[in-house]
Amino acid sequence: MSLDRLAQLRISVFREYPYLYEGDMAFELRYMREFATAPEAVLVAAFDGAELAGAATASPMWAQKPEIRGPFEDRGIDTSSLFYFGESVLLPQYRGRGIGHRFFDHREEWAARCGAQAVCFAAVIRPANDPLRPADYRPLDALWAKRGYAPVSGLKCAISWKAVGEQEERAKQLQCWMRRF
Repeated sequence: MSLDRLAQLRISVFREYPYLYEGDMAFELRYMREFATAPEAVLVAAFDGAELAGAATASPMWAQKPEIRGPFEDRGIDTSSLFYFGESVLLPQYRGRGIGHRFFDHREEWAARCGAQAVCFAAVIRPANDPLRPADYRPLDALWAKRGYAPVSGLKCAISWKAVGEQEERAKQLQCWMRRF
């Protein structure tokens, strides 16, 4: 699988609500190359024949950029025993088939094999009454909670990206969720 295909998948899926990411191929390729070179990183991919239907990533938290790692370190959380789930992207026509659960299964198993004591991810924060929220939007909070994840009170990170309709990048707040093994 080429990094180009993965980058294009990320751009496509993250353009949807709640991220509304105005993708940039050059940024995506840099990001994916950095990720791919992180020790103990893993990529889980789902294919329909030759078509890339979805992908999910994970790597040790200590390999993450300061904007993600920093809030954990500021709280005294040992990032050497923590794995970060970078993304889970799945084309709409493949959702609801259990693929997202398998993405979690594989990443959790990999993190445990690498000695992680906990796993985490960050999800963009949007207000419940967000005027950009589509009527058919279903948040994933219930799925994450069912798998044993919980938002860590007050633990947020900020990542900048250009959203659809914005003229320039702005920092977006993300809530950190965690599960201990």
